[in-house]
Amino acid sequence: MENKKYIENIMRRLMRKYGDKLHTELEHANLTELFVAVLLSPQCTDKQVNKVTEQLFTRFKTFDDYADCNIKTLRKQLDGLNYYRTKAKNLKRSALMIVKDYNGEVPGRMNELMKLPGVGRKVANVILNEGFGIDEGIAVDTHCATVSRRLGLSDKKDANKVEQDLLTMLPKKYWKVSSNLFIALGRDACTARNRKCEKCVLNDICPSSTVKKNHAASILSSE
Repeated sequence: MENKKYIENIMRRLMRKYGDKLHTELEHANLTELFVAVLLSPQCTDKQVNKVTEQLFTRFKTFDDYADCNIKTLRKQLDGLNYYRTKAKNLKRSALMIVKDYNGEVPGRMNELMKLPGVGRKVANVILNEGFGIDEGIAVDTHCATVSRRLGLSDKKDANKVEQDLLTMLPKKYWKVSSNLFIALGRDACTARNRKCEKCVLNDICPSSTVKKNHAASILSSE
């Protein structure tokens, strides 16, 4: 019961603070563009990806375009991204598979998505959530994992294991929104390198809060 109240409190506060950030900030106009943007997003900021895809999407409209593209040309289009060579290879190979096996359409099942080069659970979860409205899992990136550990919702380092802990801890009604809310908190206050607990909406209930610890220490020192 205490865990349930704690989680409800967390989610209510995050919804009030970041309720306008329930969707990915990767810019896209359709499912094809969503797939490409999410595939390119690991180890990059959304801002980096959006800058690259702004030009990319004017030239490449369909998966046939990516499949038929010369790999050197695709690398050049993506060279503003980290690991652009690997991402170019994965994008082209994924496009070839989508054209051949799925009639040029993004598949809407986790197991099918994860057959595609470069698609892990995090990427697949974002595509299913944003593109199909399916909340089969929770997309765990660095921000989400960091926030989850600091809130005591997981003690794992591996993203897939963090996801499994969250799926156990969080009611299913929150699966769809939890990732983006945790990411918003991670970018705003609960950053990996420099926590800003003084501005966090959870600083009085988070077990990792420096504000709460400092407050307790000040009380003890005054007694």
